[in-house]
Amino acid sequence: MSKVKICGLSCEEDIAAVNRVLPDFAGFVFAPSRRRVDPETAARLKARLDPQIRAVGVFVNEDLEIVAQMYGKGIIELAQLHGDEDDGYTRRLKENCGCQVIKALGVGDKLPPRPVEPDYLLFDTLSEQRGGLGRTFDWTVLKQYRGIPFFLSGGLGLENVSSAIQTLAPFCVDVSSGVETDGTKDADKIEKFVALVRALQG
Repeated sequence: MSKVKICGLSCEEDIAAVNRVLPDFAGFVFAPSRRRVDPETAARLKARLDPQIRAVGVFVNEDLEIVAQMYGKGIIELAQLHGDEDDGYTRRLKENCGCQVIKALGVGDKLPPRPVEPDYLLFDTLSEQRGGLGRTFDWTVLKQYRGIPFFLSGGLGLENVSSAIQTLAPFCVDVSSGVETDGTKDADKIEKFVALVRALQG
């Protein structure tokens, strides 16, 4: 049964929207992005987040100690790494604080080399911006994938999430711009997205 992650939460209205429908994960972006939040804002938002929702911190080549500190303070419960972080970085992070790690991989016309240390992978559209473009990739590239559970990202929305789940049965579907209107999280779209994913699976 595919889980749901709503990424790019940045204000109290976003928290209220996800608290109403309880997706499995919520993402705070600490990397360069229009959705970026600072640790202080994330801490305030996390305090309002329903404890049933696991908070994920999104990072690009962040200092390991900063990630570990955010985990230690309870701001995040998982780290999602979109940069050049290798297995050594992931291993040290997990040894340092016990944080579960999602490693993001950009997908073009073939599966990229896969690391061995993360707890989960996240497959997103290959781009110089390291994700966040709201564009899909060729999902058939993943049909031969066998490995640790993965999050599927990249251009998901109400119009295609059903097909994504039926095609790949990912561990989790990850959406951000697909539940926005004019660049802002849309509570109605969030509710419909979560309801659709759960209805698909009985």
